[in-house]
Amino acid sequence: MGKDFSSALRPAIVMTILFAALLGIAYPLAMTGIGQAIFPNQANGSLVHDPRGTVIGSTVVGQAFTTERYFQSRPSAAGKGYDGLSSSGSNLGPASQVLVDRVKLDVAKRRAEGIAGLLPADLVTASGSGLDPDLSPASALAQAPRIARVRGLAVERVRELVAAQAEAPMLGASHVNLLALNRALDSLSSTTVGARPGVR
Repeated sequence: MGKDFSSALRPAIVMTILFAALLGIAYPLAMTGIGQAIFPNQANGSLVHDPRGTVIGSTVVGQAFTTERYFQSRPSAAGKGYDGLSSSGSNLGPASQVLVDRVKLDVAKRRAEGIAGLLPADLVTASGSGLDPDLSPASALAQAPRIARVRGLAVERVRELVAAQAEAPMLGASHVNLLALNRALDSLSSTTVGARPGVR
């Protein structure tokens, strides 16, 4: 009995060590190497740099834009908002009073900004990850009058900018990357001095 156990134990230990080395070390290193060789930008987080080389954000991870000079982000339930270490949704169902109260506050905030009419859902609801980098074109267009007023631009020019930045994938809804949109806004506006997207 003991001999049978020891003879069965040895191959089990060998296979455990082998697969730990193969799947825990060799495979991750191989995938990392392939990613760095073929898709270095994506493998390093799709980071966006300003002209001075400073990282100001990522095209795939959202950040909070809260000043009135910029198109603002949708609400986030990740930590205190857009916290990459606490990525999550609120997990609150449609019957939750907590969710209803939070949405009411966001609606009041958008109304105070001067947005009238129907509000696009993503202006008052958080995404599943809390780190969504995109907005619907409707949500960006709803903010266009405020942007135009604060920056001294024609509303139509701001709307044209949103339309130019909108992406329509083969699958899924049309969207606008918020960081790219705000960077384009800065390049459009001659009144921007010292402002830099990526700084909250």
